[in-house]
Amino acid sequence: MGHHRYHNGLKTAGLFMALWVILLLIGGLIAQGTGNSSWIWIFALLGLASTAYSYWNSDKIALRQMRAYPVTAQEQPELYRIVAELSQRAGQPMPSIWVAPTQTPNAFATGRDPQHAAVCCTEGILQILGERELRGVLGHELMHVYNRDILTSSVAAAIGGLISSIAQFLMFFGAGRRDGQGGVNPLAALATAILAPLAATLIQLSISRTREYDADEDGAQLTQDPLALASALRKLETVTDRVPLQPTPANQNVAAMMIANPFRGTGVQKLFSTHPPMADRIARLEKMAGY
Repeated sequence: MGHHRYHNGLKTAGLFMALWVILLLIGGLIAQGTGNSSWIWIFALLGLASTAYSYWNSDKIALRQMRAYPVTAQEQPELYRIVAELSQRAGQPMPSIWVAPTQTPNAFATGRDPQHAAVCCTEGILQILGERELRGVLGHELMHVYNRDILTSSVAAAIGGLISSIAQFLMFFGAGRRDGQGGVNPLAALATAILAPLAATLIQLSISRTREYDADEDGAQLTQDPLALASALRKLETVTDRVPLQPTPANQNVAAMMIANPFRGTGVQKLFSTHPPMADRIARLEKMAGY
């Protein structure tokens, strides 16, 4: 079973650097508007704290944003058995298993390394997939863990949420003051409040789509059943169109980590999707199976 190697250390460092740049720009904007340079230091310290927090708690952040709850072997015997079997086959530690209370079918893996990883399935995916298809999905998610790209996506989700929160704070901070009152210019605050979430989106898009292709391929090798994953992806796309996840700031940051785009992808949303086209992924899996 081949693992794909990535420059994830560089990717993660780049994400942290982007976070720091945006934070310092916001701090500089407030410092300029208030005449108080301490705002730059405040946001620098905030950046340091958030970097450490998102690194050590990346799994908790994503699971909390999806309101996921942990499950035991007694509560989800099939799910637990499949993950245990595939982890043993890969010779890797078994991640903790979680379920998210949503009918939109999906799954994701999170955590900073295989020793601190979690796999989460939604209630919806457990209802629509057969055992073979679920095995294909879990193989894909476990390969995200073993390829060690979950830290990058977890940090991206955490950073996206932080930037969006700061942007909302800045808009409130600037909108509450008028020119000449020694505050942030409302127009500058509004512009930053729009540009900061856009930057967060671009950061998440920087997580290459090839990550999903590689997890598909490696997962299919782990399960030795590429057609099972192809069938699962086809179901996920069909059902998600009928029962899409309602976008919120929290779940939009986790969406990049999921096996399939959880939202109804049309127009601009499709253009900005972090996921490759589903038809291409299915075609690649079918080619692996000799179709």
